[in-house]
Amino acid sequence: MVKSKVTYNSILEASKRLEGKIVRTPILQTKYINEKLESNIFLKAENLQTIGAFKFRGAMNTIHQLPSNIKKIVAWSSGNHAQAVAAASKITGRQATIVMPEDSPKAKLNGTAFWGANIIKYDRNKENREEIGKKIAKELNATIIPPFDDENVIIGQGTAGIECIEQLNQINIIPDIVLCCCGGGGLIAGISTAIKEKFKNTKIYSVEPENFDDTKKSLKKNFIISNSMKHKSICDALLAEKPGKITFEINRLNLTSGISVTDNETLIAMKTAFNHLKIVLEPGGAVALAAAIFKKVDIKNKNVLVIASGGNVDKDIFENCLNQKEI
Repeated sequence: MVKSKVTYNSILEASKRLEGKIVRTPILQTKYINEKLESNIFLKAENLQTIGAFKFRGAMNTIHQLPSNIKKIVAWSSGNHAQAVAAASKITGRQATIVMPEDSPKAKLNGTAFWGANIIKYDRNKENREEIGKKIAKELNATIIPPFDDENVIIGQGTAGIECIEQLNQINIIPDIVLCCCGGGGLIAGISTAIKEKFKNTKIYSVEPENFDDTKKSLKKNFIISNSMKHKSICDALLAEKPGKITFEINRLNLTSGISVTDNETLIAMKTAFNHLKIVLEPGGAVALAAAIFKKVDIKNKNVLVIASGGNVDKDIFENCLNQKEI
């Protein structure tokens, strides 16, 4: 078996490589949430990252290591990876072609277009985005940047974990629990690799939408299980069919177990973040906070690091969250 490039040291190197090129996002706290949940919640606000999501880290880390003569990039994504690759390509003088579902949130379609990418839309119920992307890449002689199952992408996402370690060290906090959203598993694979190096006893949980909890099921069985894909969820960023091969190998070693939350619980978390942390989260970016709010694991009197992964949400869904009850 080939040894993985995803290590604490490779993530640390990426953090230095990306210094000044990515946003060092804050960790936020509020007395209201802490008292309500009887715990210390530390929320890493990756919704404030360039393009509004953590995905920019992985895209920039990967693209920055490409030879200068590679000018054409192809990626497939429902939105955040799309925007990230489009932005990183534009910033580094490259042209991106992105395969996106035709039902992607308008905020993500518009964000991707803003960065000058060529957008190819497809029907997620009838067509295969990877087949479309690979065909285009061959025609253009372009380099593919996968959304999660790629070592350089995972390493880039892991730089958020390096920041969390440094920020928590500054206030002398050791996290008892980390809650992190999970679609294909790239963010949590990177963050967990960093966190486990410094906080070996910290419990790390993946958080997924109900009916799209493939990582939760896969961790339980210790082999990859796919979602049926017949269900629907507002968490468009987290609807991967199954865990990645690379990400699952990392996550089955690092994670304690998986958690799932409902769409309604997610909407309540979005409202809570807006009212009490003064930030906008998209559904997929709010699931980890939802897991804390609805106490999917025992968080009482514990230090809980919550990763809020993105904030690209359409107006109708955000208005819906504001109509939910308070915690």
